[in-house]
Amino acid sequence: MSTAISPTAYNYKVVRQFAIMTVVWGILGMGLGVFIASQLVWPHLNLDLPWTSFGRLRPLHTNLVIFAFGGCALFATSYYVVQRTCQTRLISDSLAAFTFWGWQAVIVSALITLPMGYTTTKEYAELEWPIAILLAIVWVTYAVVFFGTIVKRKTKHIYVGNWFYGAFILVTAMLHIVNHISLPVSFFKSYSAYAGATDAMIQWWYGHNAVGFFLTTGFLGMMYYFVPKQAERPIYSYRLSIVHFWALITLYIWAGPHHLHYTALPDWAQSLGMVMSIILLAPSWGGMINGMMTLSGAWHKLRTDPILRFLVVSLAFYGMSTFEGPMMAIKTVNSLSHYTDWTIGHVHAGALGWVAMISIGAVYHMIPKLYGRAQMHSVGLINAHFWLATIGTVLYIASMWVNGITQGLMWRAINDDGTLTYSFVEALQASHPGYIVRALGGAFFASGMLLMAWNVLRTVRESKPAEAAAAEQIVVVGAH
Repeated sequence: MSTAISPTAYNYKVVRQFAIMTVVWGILGMGLGVFIASQLVWPHLNLDLPWTSFGRLRPLHTNLVIFAFGGCALFATSYYVVQRTCQTRLISDSLAAFTFWGWQAVIVSALITLPMGYTTTKEYAELEWPIAILLAIVWVTYAVVFFGTIVKRKTKHIYVGNWFYGAFILVTAMLHIVNHISLPVSFFKSYSAYAGATDAMIQWWYGHNAVGFFLTTGFLGMMYYFVPKQAERPIYSYRLSIVHFWALITLYIWAGPHHLHYTALPDWAQSLGMVMSIILLAPSWGGMINGMMTLSGAWHKLRTDPILRFLVVSLAFYGMSTFEGPMMAIKTVNSLSHYTDWTIGHVHAGALGWVAMISIGAVYHMIPKLYGRAQMHSVGLINAHFWLATIGTVLYIASMWVNGITQGLMWRAINDDGTLTYSFVEALQASHPGYIVRALGGAFFASGMLLMAWNVLRTVRESKPAEAAAAEQIVVVGAH
């Protein structure tokens, strides 16, 4: 016997809004990334203006890509997944709408204040206190909407993807609030409530877990829903997914001190961060293998399905960057890699290869369903986007590996009398070809986002209101 739920069973409006803004902010954030990469090749592109200098635009780039592009992807997919897996509408349409407009307000505030030089100077936490407070309010509202929806679910079971989304929401709130405790001295200036090594420790507890929970745990929630859906196969091992979840959230929170090797941080804290980072390899690869093995019996689909290709290649990059991270956390490796472009390459292996690719795949999966279409306007354009993204990511990472190792070796080279063999400027000159390749790789990736925007625009234009409403209809089939 089947029970039909009304055509407005799900709130897809807010999902559509966040999905579209994922593409918009992706283009702006990645376009700005290409621009500042070009500034390192041609310094005159700084334009001799304070608000277009690399030092001010670089934090804007990271905020746009992480919080605007990545954040909108997480909001869109979490709202989509929690409704479909709990078979119930979001608990409050007005609160969900507030999270959308509030989040866009935070991002626009960053767009205005960061080029003007208003900054806390803390990595990934640059936004000054009034914006940080707005962000916290929006985030707490997001938690209310998400967990409220889970409480009113129609299904007995809470799907594992929602566990990952839930952990990401809770831990991000904790990280943001604790790290942003500050003493305001004016509307756009504050000083951290912490001092010295304590401030550094709390900042990198936040900074690494912005990667660990915002850029990993949330996107694993995405992976656990969209990979099985697109492959049309159940997740390889549900038991492994539960082990993956608990191991990941138990270990990740301890890894921050590996950013502070050879600093004033106590040696035991540095070593603890190193050990936890190495152990973290196990759950990370467990999750990657779980996602990959979901394609058992469906590998042939990669020939014809570029959306699945995005999702699977993102898992390959996730596996690679979560192997590279623990290796770079080892003190002896870190003595070579720290402060070099190798670190930049590692971050972008995760940001472009893992976060952006899985987000792009998830958005391509959702858009037709959100707008009542059978598929995207052009599969060929998705395929072209896939190759631009993959080639761009490889060029970016490879150039930064070569640059980073070159810099590390040149900086530590000494003559027999103990003087430095190379000046900093000579190391910079040796890095120049790598900066050209990096800018080229970034341009490849950003141009793929333009193809995506055109494809999404055509798909939305071809949608019909009646079909879009039908997309919201769900028929739950069950025995009574």
